[in-house]
Amino acid sequence: MRSIVCALVLGSALVWGAAHLGAQAGAPRDAGAAAIESGGALFRERCADCHGADAKGVRGPDLTRIWTAPSSDERAFQIIRNGVPGSIMPPSSAPDDELRAIVAYLRSISTAKGESSTGNVANGQRIFGQQCASCHRIADRGGYLGPDLSRIAASQSNQVLTDAIRNASASFTSGYEPVTLVTRDGQRIQGARKAEDAFSIQIMDTHERLQGYVKGNLREVIREKTSLMPDFGPDRLNNQDLNDVVAYLATFRASQPPRRPPAGGDDR
Repeated sequence: MRSIVCALVLGSALVWGAAHLGAQAGAPRDAGAAAIESGGALFRERCADCHGADAKGVRGPDLTRIWTAPSSDERAFQIIRNGVPGSIMPPSSAPDDELRAIVAYLRSISTAKGESSTGNVANGQRIFGQQCASCHRIADRGGYLGPDLSRIAASQSNQVLTDAIRNASASFTSGYEPVTLVTRDGQRIQGARKAEDAFSIQIMDTHERLQGYVKGNLREVIREKTSLMPDFGPDRLNNQDLNDVVAYLATFRASQPPRRPPAGGDDR
């Protein structure tokens, strides 16, 4: 599953850059109407360009479905404070009370709820190992081509996970957008876009090699509409097996954030 999330990610976002928990006491769970109103105004001023005025996502992911665990307040605060390295989400130097007001606002409009899963975790782990681990990591095991999923369930509901697996091309997490580079001699190189400016582009190719190219040396840069991850429709993964995979991912809702890969590897 090469691109399971976008919102698979906050992201889009809060997912593939989750930071250590640790907001101060007095988190916005106790915030009143005034703080929520203030947070809404701050969100629309500072965040709506990427996440939409309704927080349902534009360039960034839908933030209305991230409150699936009690720790979501603290996690959201830390991610807004620290940003998501390697993504378009920058850190913030705003005062703590402003960030807490934004968190309070996001929680107030959240449509996601804490939930349990009824699937067979052991079977889900087996399927993940067979069909997903070549591209995705969990707890330091697996590939790097797709997002690390060690904490994906902590910020995405079971329904979002299910939809992302069934329809992988519906949206792309920042840093995992599929591209095809065509060299001057006609060679086609597929991969996930990692960084780009006016003159160059960096990708991780399908062999998990980080590659950099000068655009002037390329014939074409194709922004693909189809994910590197295939859609896992019922013909590839029946409903029960899909439920089992989601149940396996859900077991990591209370786990520690994934460690960063070693130097020289993927920079997620």
